[in-house]
Amino acid sequence: MTALFYQIINNIEKITDQNYQDFKNKLLALLREFQEHDDVDNVKVLRNKLHMLLADYLKNKNEHKAIKHHLKDLQKFVHELDDIIEEMDNPEVEDEEKKIKLIDVVKKIEKRYKKYSKYSDKQKESRKKVGIKKKTISYEKELIQLQLELVKLQRYITQAWKKVLIIFEGRDAAGKWGNIKRFTEYLNPRAAKVVALQKPTEVEQTQWYFQRYVKHLPNGWEMAFFDRSWYNRAWVEPVMGFVSKKDYEKFIYDVPRFEEMLIDSGIDVIKLYYSVSKDEQAKRFHERKTNPLKQFKLSPIDQKSQQLWKKYTLAEYQNFSQTSTNKAPWIIIDSNDKKASRINSIKYVLSLFDYPGKIDKKYLKYDTSIVHSAEERVMELKSEIGKNADLFGEK
Repeated sequence: MTALFYQIINNIEKITDQNYQDFKNKLLALLREFQEHDDVDNVKVLRNKLHMLLADYLKNKNEHKAIKHHLKDLQKFVHELDDIIEEMDNPEVEDEEKKIKLIDVVKKIEKRYKKYSKYSDKQKESRKKVGIKKKTISYEKELIQLQLELVKLQRYITQAWKKVLIIFEGRDAAGKWGNIKRFTEYLNPRAAKVVALQKPTEVEQTQWYFQRYVKHLPNGWEMAFFDRSWYNRAWVEPVMGFVSKKDYEKFIYDVPRFEEMLIDSGIDVIKLYYSVSKDEQAKRFHERKTNPLKQFKLSPIDQKSQQLWKKYTLAEYQNFSQTSTNKAPWIIIDSNDKKASRINSIKYVLSLFDYPGKIDKKYLKYDTSIVHSAEERVMELKSEIGKNADLFGEK
């Protein structure tokens, strides 16, 4: 058995269109033999070895384009091995799962807010009457349903070997982190990462501008959520005077080409910009100052955001005008209502994918008064900026 095992594994490096099916059949035969002998340790070795070899292939993916579909099939097989290992390690679980009925997550929300009058006199003794807005209950029910869809989407992305990058941008206090939190709350963190980089180090300042972001891009079967991104150079840096006009203009020229390369490499790039009004931003800054749980969000740059409101508006206009492309469009989310922005952001992202078990599209219809195209936003901003406005000069 051991000799056959290593003979099969070593031949993975010679996979071609002609021999793949024979190779896969041998793997399945070997797996059956391990299962018959209840040999979970060797199944784990098989899984780990395949995982390492697939990682090696990914490093040289350009050399193996011809067998890309076979590698995807092999990746799916590795995920199946994970399930098999779990069943072999916990044989009683399979029988138990057959008896389990899945929870209705929406009804669970409804039970949480059971009417006080519905309880018995004895139950009322341990409870208090509490007023909850109907709108709050509706929000929680809709959110949990959409988060369940995100779990389905992640499973599809993992199995289909897809790569998804979602960029969250917006003015300070626009609700970027609150949205990311709702997106990722129930996702498997092994296949979903949040990237929130600090200001560049001295070493990073010597690098190609995009370099520090590239290493955080999603791998196959992974979702990456960027809390701010390379677009710092589009608004924060020019507004605060952290970048020269020459470097800014180079960025504006380079970024559509950079994103096109990402998309051509198989990454789904989704760019969300959260738009908040000046008055609402001021209210949220005040809350950050007074709420000890939110004071960590307050930065020196935040203090200047209100003073530099018009300059940020100009930066938005120039960015949306030049970096929103057919392949990587900007989607503008009105975030004055935090809950509405979360619901509609998730609906928009879910509407971009077809995945198994997807709910009826009527439940994913987003509010077009909240979700806008960059073209619509540019038209709105055009009337707000001065005719001769310049990010790097007098206005």
